Formats: sequence, structure tokens, C-alpha cells
Amino acid sequence: MPKVDFLNPPGAPAYYTPDSIAWDVFKNPVSLFIGGVAAVLLELGEPRVREGVWGHSIFPTDPVTRMRRTGMVTHVSVYAPRAVADKVIGGVVRMHEKVRGTTPEGEAYHANDQELLDWVQATVDYGFMEAYAAFCRPLTDADRDRFYAESIPIADLFLAKGAPKTLAEQREQFEAMRPRIVGHPILTEFLDIVKNTPAVPGPLRPFQWMMVRAAISILPTWAIRQLELDGRQYRLAGWERMLLKGMGRMFERLHIAGAPPAQASVRMGLPSNYLYRRK
Repeated sequence: MPKVDFLNPPGAPAYYTPDSIAWDVFKNPVSLFIGGVAAVLLELGEPRVREGVWGHSIFPTDPVTRMRRTGMVTHVSVYAPRAVADKVIGGVVRMHEKVRGTTPEGEAYHANDQELLDWVQATVDYGFMEAYAAFCRPLTDADRDRFYAESIPIADLFLAKGAPKTLAEQREQFEAMRPRIVGHPILTEFLDIVKNTPAVPGPLRPFQWMMVRAAISILPTWAIRQLELDGRQYRLAGWERMLLKGMGRMFERLHIAGAPPAQASVRMGLPSNYLYRRK
């Protein structure tokens, strides 16, 4: 993916505004990693999505590149000027159009099927938001409703027209998909990859497996059970949870001038540390 300029042109708005819940949620690398893993686990639990992701991407063979691409698309969606987001997301949609096949159980899938698009968008929003609420800064249900409402334009760009627009809709969608979510050896393979691949900033790498288990901890209880992730080896200890919360709060204040959230703030005429001030 080509380098994205988050600083220019001055004043060019993103799809999310600087005072949005999303600009806060997506600035924190702790919740970004935890939430991203949680979203993928829920996605891989759906057989059609699992086959599309594992059979048509470079994730199993080159996870670092795949994670970097996904991270950049996420930052573009939230912080880049709208014209840039339109171009990047349009490319993702065109790529998904080619992803189709049949699961081992004989069920046809297509990455741009409406139900699958809506499920992926729902898992992404849920994962990032709940990781942020659990480990960085508490969110109210009103905040969650606002976050889902803010996400509608981006969901539309990804063609996820039926993605949740409220917290109630998210809960309804998860309940509707619940019968389809199942465990599979690919989930174990995925966890092994994200455990051992250098996928977070250097200071966080000693805590990466802890963060993976934190991702499991924010899944709905029924999902943990159905995905067969309720074993002792996947549990997050109380002291580990407290440690990760401390790290999440630290990164809430750790201003990195060259990062997309800071650069986007400058583009909008705000101080570079706008998102990192105490609220």
C-alpha cells in the first residue's frame, strides 16, 4: 500500500470528526491490537468468512504484511481525508469481489455477500470499541450508540449496509449469528501466529501473548465457549488485566507526533497532541 499523507491537504475532513468517539478509540495501540484480534476471532468463527480470509489472503504465510495493511486501512478509514478513504476502501471492495468459493461443508461464499459484510463490520466495531472500553477508558452505552452511529458512512463504503447502527442492533446481530459461530483448528493456528509474530510496537512485544488473551476475554461468553477458547491456557489473570489497563491508560497520554492520529489533528488545525490531552 502506498504511503498515505495524513497531514494534507489542510482542513480536509475525514469521515469521522476530531471530537468523535472513533478518533479516541483508534489512537491507542493497546486497544487496536486487542480489538483487532478479537474481531478476527469472531470472523474466523463463521465458516464462510473463515474460508474467505484463510484461503484468499497472505495472512498464513506473511502475517506481518497482512497486519500492517489492515492497520493502515483502519487508520485511513478513521483519520485520512475522505477522498483518500474513498480510494483505499474502494480498492478493498474490488479485491473482495474476487474472493469466492465453497466451504468444506459445501456452502458457497462470496466476500461481498451482504450477510458476511455486515458480520465483519459488526465484529470490527465491537472488537475495537470493547477493547478500548475494557483497557483504555470506560465507555457508557450512550458512547457505544454514538460510536455505531459514527461508523455508518464507513460501513456504507465497505458495502456493509446492514451493519449495526446502535448498540441494540449489535446485540441483535450477534444473537442472530450465534448459531453459526463454531471452533476450528484455524483459530488455534491464528492464535499461534499472533502470539509469535512481532505485530505491536517494540515496548509492547513482551506483553503480546497477554494481549492476545485479553482479546479472548472481551468476547461474549457464549462465543468463547463455542470457539473452544475457554481452556485455562487462554485465560487472563486479574493482575494481567490490571497491567494492561495501566498500559492502555499510559498510551492514552503518549503523544506520537508522526502517528496518523496526531497528523490528522494538525491537518484539521488542531494541536498535534489534541487527542492525548487529559479529558
